[in-house]
This record gives sequence, structure tokens and C-alpha cells, in this order.
Amino acid sequence: MKEKKKMSLAMQIFIALVLAIAAGLLMQNHATFANTYIKPFGTIFLNLVKFIVVPIVLFSIMCGIISMRDIKKVGSIGLKTVVYYMCTTAFAITIGLIGGNLFKGMFPVIATTNLSYKMGETTSLMDTLVNIFPSNFVSPMVEANMLQVIVMAVLLGFGIILIGEEQNHRLVTAFNDLNAVFMKCMEMILKLSPIGVFCLLCPVIAENGAMIIGSLAMVLLAAYICYIVHAVVVYSMAVKTMGGLSPLQFFKGMLPAIMFAFSSASSVGTLPINLECVEKLGSDREIASFVLPLGATINMDGTAIYQGVCAIFIASCYGINLTLSQMLTVILTATLASIGTAGVPGAGMVMLAMVLTSVGLPVDGIALVAGVDRIFDMGRTTVNITGDAVCTTVVASMNKAVDRDIYYGRK
Repeated sequence: MKEKKKMSLAMQIFIALVLAIAAGLLMQNHATFANTYIKPFGTIFLNLVKFIVVPIVLFSIMCGIISMRDIKKVGSIGLKTVVYYMCTTAFAITIGLIGGNLFKGMFPVIATTNLSYKMGETTSLMDTLVNIFPSNFVSPMVEANMLQVIVMAVLLGFGIILIGEEQNHRLVTAFNDLNAVFMKCMEMILKLSPIGVFCLLCPVIAENGAMIIGSLAMVLLAAYICYIVHAVVVYSMAVKTMGGLSPLQFFKGMLPAIMFAFSSASSVGTLPINLECVEKLGSDREIASFVLPLGATINMDGTAIYQGVCAIFIASCYGINLTLSQMLTVILTATLASIGTAGVPGAGMVMLAMVLTSVGLPVDGIALVAGVDRIFDMGRTTVNITGDAVCTTVVASMNKAVDRDIYYGRK
């Protein structure tokens, strides 16, 4: 008897996505019910994912560094990764500004009187640099501060390499075993992804469905067109020219992570499923486990596009036309501000405040887009995590660490 083929995770998540949109549209008059009784199950799933992220990042980076056995190689991969992320972020903000200017004539002009927006705390570049380094061993894990966890993992990995193989073999075995345990936990949690996707997305659609077709429809459309252009043009070119691989095959393999990111709007929350996707695309685990967590923290391509579009929209509402020098300031500010922005829902608002301040636009203008920030966030998170995976694939390919037979589904 022929064994029944199991439905893929991507298909399960896609079905959950469609059902969530349908249920959300049907429940638009019952948004309170969706938020009270459906959203908590999504939050439980997201909490489980976030619970597994820190140990996955810590142990997978450590094990990746230890398996490389070469500190210079780690430094080379780190440098390539940071340079790549900075370049694609600059491309992204440029696309956002171009898209915003092209759509400017179709943007609604909303009254800016009585607007108020309470700006959260912003940190200077030097403070951000200081905050990368943890002051004690426990707080980075408790606070899930990804940059600090990465620094910890790198330092511990280097320390284990430097004490030599005679002394470190027991530690290496222990950390590899712990890594395997947390990977198994991750597999169990990810099997709940379809339920999580449904419970996270349904309340968002129920609450914001009317707003999507409301006054900000053109601003949302401009942002989403820019998201798609960036993914299709910049990412496809990077995979093809720098990685020497098929972009179509890449996007096909990334579907589960893309759909999960769209529904959860959390780069850090999508990290485990993203790691699984790039490994199934043949990227070496030791490189993926180093590049992806770094990307989830500093790569903000989608956020940069959102800032470009929103800066043009907010300026037009105030009757201001941004000059070329102001747009260059926006590009520079957004690229630098992307480092250290937390990969959690809503963090883009703080970056937008920094961008508006840099060109003298009133921060109160954020109130114009704050109501539909979650809808922007779903798209920008999807672009962010796809960019992380592209960088992983490109860097792995540059280091001849992509199994092309796995990538093209030949084994």
C-alpha cells in the first residue's frame, strides 16, 4: 500500500494564512472577541518561539564558531555580513524614497492640526555601541538582547577554540548535545506554526480590515509595491550574481518563513523557522547560525523602505517637499539607525522618529501612520527576514558552503 504523502509545512501555513484572512474579514464586527479569545493562543505560540530563540542563537553560534576552528574565518564572515546588510539597507531606503515620490500625487493630504505622538527613548550611536557589550552574564539572556547574546556566543566560542582541542573536547561535546536538544525543541514548537499563524493574523484582520481600504490605502500600497520591488530586484540579483544560484528556487524554499513573518511581524520570532529554511536550501549550518541572528538584529531593509515612504507622506501632509540633500540625510540616518534596532513588533516607529528628526520634520507626524503600523509591520518584517536569508545564502556561497544538490532538490 502506497504511503500517503504528508502535507508540507509551507502548505499548512498557507492554508492557515488564507483561513485567518477569511475569518478576520467575517469577524470585523466582532474584533473584541477575536482579540480576547483568539489572539492569546497566538501570543502563547509566539512566547514559545521567543523562549527557544535565545538558547538556539547562543548554542548554534558557539557550535558554528567552534566547528570553524579559525578566528580569522569568523571575522571574515562577520565583515562580509555587516557590509552586505549596510549596502542592502541603503538600497532599500532609496527604493522607499523613490516609491514615495512616485506615489506622492496620490497620497491623501490629512490635516496635521491636533496631532500628537509621544516619542519613545532614542539612543545615540555611541550609546548603541556601548549597549552591544553585556555588563553581566545573565541579563542578555533574560532580556533577550540579541546583539549581546551574539557577543557572548562569539567570546565563548573564541575562548573554547583558544584553550585547544586537548582541553575543550568535553565542552565541545556538551555544547553540541545542548544545541541538538534545543533544535529538537524548536522542531516541536514549529509544528504548531499553522495554529500560531491563524491566531496571530485573524485578530489583526478583524481589527484593521476597514482601515486597509480607508484613507491610508495608497500609502500602504506604495510601501507594499516597494517591498515587492526590493525583494524581486535586489534580492534576486544578489542570489543570482553573488551567490550564482536560482532566485526562484530560493523564494520557493523560503515560503514557510515568509508566511510566518507576515503573520507574526517579528523578525526574532521568525528566526527558528528561517534557520530551518536556509538549511533546507543547502546553506552550511555553522554560517547560517552566525549570519541569521546577526541579521535579525541589524538588517532592517523592510523597515528602511517603510521609513522612506512614510517620510515622503508625512512631509506632504505638512506641505513640505524634501530636497535631495534631505533625502540623502534620510538614507544615511536609516542605514546607521538599523544597527541595534530590536527585532520585535513596533520597533520601526522609533527609527522613523529618528529619521523625521534628522530632516526637521515634526515627530508628531508619526500619529498619521501609527493606526495602521501593524499592517506596515507585516510587510517590512517579511522583507527583513528574507534579506537575512539572502545574506546567509550569498555568504555561504562565497565560502563554498552551499550544497547545490540540496538547494535544487536533487537530494
